[in-house]
Amino acid sequence: MTTITLAEVEHLVETAHADQTDKTGAPYIGHVRAVAAALAPFGPELQMAGLLHDTLEDTSLTAGQLRAAGVPDRVVDIVEAVTNQPGTSYQDKIRRITADPDATLVKIADNADNSRPDRAALLPAVTRDRLTAKYRTARTTLWAAADPADIRTIITIANPSLTSELTSG
Repeated sequence: MTTITLAEVEHLVETAHADQTDKTGAPYIGHVRAVAAALAPFGPELQMAGLLHDTLEDTSLTAGQLRAAGVPDRVVDIVEAVTNQPGTSYQDKIRRITADPDATLVKIADNADNSRPDRAALLPAVTRDRLTAKYRTARTTLWAAADPADIRTIITIANPSLTSELTSG
């Protein structure tokens, strides 16, 4: 089987998330592209995982379909690791993710993009406050499981406003 290229994964994701918007009303593809961009220093497989990180929970695509399309098994494994599982709390999900170093980096990039002040400012105050607390709590667990240099690399790209949190933690 031929392995899919990063450009082909991006096209697959564009199609899968077509017409979807994020919590702020922006095209959803912008979020997954931002997550992938933050993972670029770690190579194409993590970029692919960043692009695909929400496909299993937010689109009709399955892990089997991703593999059949030529997405490398390791990338699909990472995507499965960061995907919500029914009956699992958010904090349990975050703890589960930290068992996989690559999934941890993908989730750190996702968290960083979701925590951007410009995005949060577009949310209703109640939602913004709830998500800010949720993402901050998750960072405590995620960041404890990753190399600080890797975290810095990701947040420098995805959300530089988190740098002070990294240095104070």
